[in-house]
Amino acid sequence: MDTADIILRAALVGMGGTIVLDLYAFLMQRMFGVPANWKMVGRWLGHMSKGEFVQTNVEQAEPVPGEHALGWAFHYVIGIAYGLLLVAIWGADWLRQPGIGEPLILALALLVLPYFVMMPGMGMGIAGSRTPKPNVTRLKSVIGHSMFGIGMYLTARLMEALG
Repeated sequence: MDTADIILRAALVGMGGTIVLDLYAFLMQRMFGVPANWKMVGRWLGHMSKGEFVQTNVEQAEPVPGEHALGWAFHYVIGIAYGLLLVAIWGADWLRQPGIGEPLILALALLVLPYFVMMPGMGMGIAGSRTPKPNVTRLKSVIGHSMFGIGMYLTARLMEALG
């Protein structure tokens, strides 16, 4: 594999992981009414252009034009970045012989970002401490990140099988 192929495959691994996460979130919403709201992430990001990096309650913040699309785009850009980071850490050999441990370790280690950046920035407190059920919020993040890690692994295995 040349460098361009490695980068493309790593990006696809991240995108595939994000798709698996979204399929899981869709099933959770359909079966249990558990929402995934990328619109609020877009609103949080949109307010950053005004120098507002922390919201008291992002749901009460003024809507931002295109916030839903912005949130979804950010979600996929982050997923792709994580795929690139995975291969940057474990190397291109991981793409040739993917294991499940590496993407799970990365996905769970990266919980630091939603717990200590995203949630506090959106007014949910550190690790969701200001949400109505903080432990449920944390567990949802752990499960979501785990699904993402599994999705990265499955995507890499599929690419490996297809050649």
